[in-house]
Amino acid sequence: MLELKEITKTFHPGTVNARRALDRLSLTLEEGEFVTVIGGNGAGKSTLLNAVAGAFPIDGGQILLDGQDVTHMPEHRRAAFLGRVFQDPMMGTAPTMQIDENLALAARRGRRRGLKWGVTRAEREEYRALLAGLGLGLEDRMSAKVGLLSGGQRQALTLLMATVRRPKLLLLDEHTAALDPKTAGKVLELSQQIVRRDGLTTLMITHNMKDAIACGSRLIMMDGGRIVLDLAGEEKRRLTVADLLERFSAASGREEAEDKLLLS
Repeated sequence: MLELKEITKTFHPGTVNARRALDRLSLTLEEGEFVTVIGGNGAGKSTLLNAVAGAFPIDGGQILLDGQDVTHMPEHRRAAFLGRVFQDPMMGTAPTMQIDENLALAARRGRRRGLKWGVTRAEREEYRALLAGLGLGLEDRMSAKVGLLSGGQRQALTLLMATVRRPKLLLLDEHTAALDPKTAGKVLELSQQIVRRDGLTTLMITHNMKDAIACGSRLIMMDGGRIVLDLAGEEKRRLTVADLLERFSAASGREEAEDKLLLS
């Protein structure tokens, strides 16, 4: 479903601040595969997701999505194939619009629009059923402005909006990092339910090693813009946090992982 062929990205090239964020990185995701991505600050995790989403052009390499070359496709066109949930709950929704209106925007993404605007009765019933599945009571507040929701409610809604059209690829960019532990656990559980239910191909960035081990079918670790560890199957299931730290040290050549990785 996703194929990255030796993609590279350097920020501020030709200056003293030049930084190689992706270093000839290659990665293949099969359809329905759920891959967690972990690594320290500056490892290239968010740059990887932004490159796939088309947030900026890459310097070299090729990006294929479901067999289609999207390397030079602009971000707004890729959005028709992708779903994305950001770290900040304030991103991904329109705060001054109602819950049902936000869902309508997501459901109609990529479709031709006329002059008529409004949420139909049939759409509203569909959204009510989707919201009920979250178990947060939002189905009874569909006319509420999204800006009035809590961070966890808003992130759950963003997750629903990102997956309502069943995207070819779901990108989860540390989407629980800004939430308190209890709410983060709920949003992560919802994420796994939706991914399993719809069989979505998913790439999830996290700093939390326990989450990286517990979620998905495959785990990759990045360092210096490269993939230094790629584990799946029984090898991943047997992993512990201590094992992961030891493997990271061996792969990266550093004795200790960074504080953010350890504290998570």
